[in-house]
Amino acid sequence: MPRSERSPLLLAGLLAAAGVTHFTAPRQYDAVVPSALPGTPRTWTYASGVAELALAAGVALPRTRKAAALATAAFFVGVFPANVKMAVDWRHRPAPQKAAAFGRLPLQIPLVLWARGVAKNAEGRS
Repeated sequence: MPRSERSPLLLAGLLAAAGVTHFTAPRQYDAVVPSALPGTPRTWTYASGVAELALAAGVALPRTRKAAALATAAFFVGVFPANVKMAVDWRHRPAPQKAAAFGRLPLQIPLVLWARGVAKNAEGRS
């Protein structure tokens, strides 16, 4: 399978795996929900898990891939404040945890670009 055909499936797999973990290990996500959001952190954790699973399905299907990949790029931008909160909250933790938290911040850029690339490659392929 060519790389251009694997890329959307890998992105869908990443989204699906992350979505599932929102339900199997929700506490880790609850902790990074910004307090400015209304409602409970668990509601946001479950909502973002559902969103990731829906995005995974959309990216996996050629018919909905372009729109879902663009929505995925927007989603990655939208969850950036949670990553910032995690980095701030973990700034006094041991070096490996601090490195992981701060390392997530620049990781959002290639994730957004990956999703946009999947959308671009899906153009005209319906």
